[in-house]
Amino acid sequence: MIKGIAASNGIVIGKAFVINDAKPELPRYDISPSQKDQELARLNWAMTKTKKQLEDIRVNLADKTGEEEAAIFDAHLMLLEDPMLAEAITEKISQGCNAEAAVYDASETFACMFDAMDDEYMRGRAADVRDIRNRWINNFLGVEMGSLSNMTQPAVVFAHDLAPSDTAQMDKAMVLAFVTAIGGRTSHSAIMARSMEIPAVVGVGDFGEVVPGDTVIVDGGTGQVIINPQPAVLADFQSRKQKYEERRTLLLELKDLPSKTKDGKTFELAANIGTPNDAEKALAYGAQGVGLYRTEFLYMDRKDIPSEEEQYFAYRKVLEAFGQKPVIIRTLDIGGDKELTYLKIGQELNPFLGNRAIRLCLANPEMFKVQLRAILRAGVTGNPWIMLPMVAILDEVRRTKELLREVEAELEAEGAEFTRDYKLGIMVEIPAAAVQADHFAQEVDFFSIGTNDLIQYTCAVDRMNQKVSYLYDPFNPAVLRLIEQVIYAGHKYGKFVGMCGEMAGEPLAAPLLIAMGLDEFSMSASSIPLVKAVIRSLDTGRCRELLEQAQKFTDGKEIRQLLEEELKDIL
Repeated sequence: MIKGIAASNGIVIGKAFVINDAKPELPRYDISPSQKDQELARLNWAMTKTKKQLEDIRVNLADKTGEEEAAIFDAHLMLLEDPMLAEAITEKISQGCNAEAAVYDASETFACMFDAMDDEYMRGRAADVRDIRNRWINNFLGVEMGSLSNMTQPAVVFAHDLAPSDTAQMDKAMVLAFVTAIGGRTSHSAIMARSMEIPAVVGVGDFGEVVPGDTVIVDGGTGQVIINPQPAVLADFQSRKQKYEERRTLLLELKDLPSKTKDGKTFELAANIGTPNDAEKALAYGAQGVGLYRTEFLYMDRKDIPSEEEQYFAYRKVLEAFGQKPVIIRTLDIGGDKELTYLKIGQELNPFLGNRAIRLCLANPEMFKVQLRAILRAGVTGNPWIMLPMVAILDEVRRTKELLREVEAELEAEGAEFTRDYKLGIMVEIPAAAVQADHFAQEVDFFSIGTNDLIQYTCAVDRMNQKVSYLYDPFNPAVLRLIEQVIYAGHKYGKFVGMCGEMAGEPLAAPLLIAMGLDEFSMSASSIPLVKAVIRSLDTGRCRELLEQAQKFTDGKEIRQLLEEELKDIL
């Protein structure tokens, strides 16, 4: 058996199709100054061909799966034409490097920058840069890409890695599932797999024992890959597959039912989204609102700051889709680790603790006011809640309130239509904010607990560092104490408390969060049905008993085991 990262749910039994990942040898040689113009001409020729290929992929993908998935290739095209990348490549050619090697070296530098970022989504963009680079270089060399086109029958694809352009061109009827040696849950290929509902396991390491034609089992929910299973194992997974399909159908039937415990306690289940096009899918899974609208994607992979009108329409589309259901719009959460070419942030020794998120916005008030104006204008069509990320001190909230008053006065003087009926809250993701939650609760309308960073900062652990990743644990007693403290403080002052980190979509955490009194669970849309099923199976009295037991433990593993035993029948 091979074990990897569960990237996209589903159980598949089929034959293995193994992609040969051998790469052509990269030409590397010195050029003379007189050859520079020739190399630049070759560079532009290969770039034009690469751009045409990406545009064709985008058009085909939009026809097949819709604009939301196709938008990935808008980002690819922006990366291809990024002025910083172009400058770096041209500089290497000027220094005497041939065009192929210049593209490779400059692109790898960019990819390594993404690899080093704190944000998991941004780390996944390194694969995009390398995908573009490989396509660009193959066009120099006249090498055809896309061995998936060689498939003649439905099969499970095994590859060292699958670039987004590979998954974009997958035929769902032919690709039953895929398994990759590297990758993570937030890589674009994994995102595409979930979008296309293709089971996937990534990051399995070496799978050299797999031979084309082998019978394989892929369990995208557990990360298991079994090669040439024994008859008894095969029969067991055939039964599991049938049960999975039946259960999936039943879970989707919960869409319009309330997320209510057996004794009548109701909780809101909302969706985390990144683009306006995500709203439709969130509603299809039964989202009762948006608990996190990541607005940074409006600012990325472009050459300038998005205009007020562009932001207005992006916010309005989501607000209209959800009517009077709350839409929590997180203000720009970007900084030194996610460099924008048009915003000179400057180099920082530790950008993850530097000038980012609300700090960056307050340091650039005119840019921040453009976003606030767009939100207030769009707010007339729905129920906007404004959330400030990475807040550490009360002054950051108070200064934002001052800017909001300025924006309201400006819009009123202009005769513009806007709303004053909005809520202002903070994302509690820094321990300093969690510890002072009682003070913040007197200044804001709501809290949303961002567990990803709260856990990381509380435990002082980089969850992507394999040597210390065991310390990244949502069930760490210290983390649970902080979460309970935030919920208690919010409710003491009559404030709404939600959670938008990955922990909200973790079914095992539901009993503890119910007992603590969390008002809203916000997660990826596809996680909503299972979390709803768990909530509907629980009784708040029993949840409080479980919380009391958990509070006696000193190790997160013990708490996890307690919850696994409690929920074994539903999970």
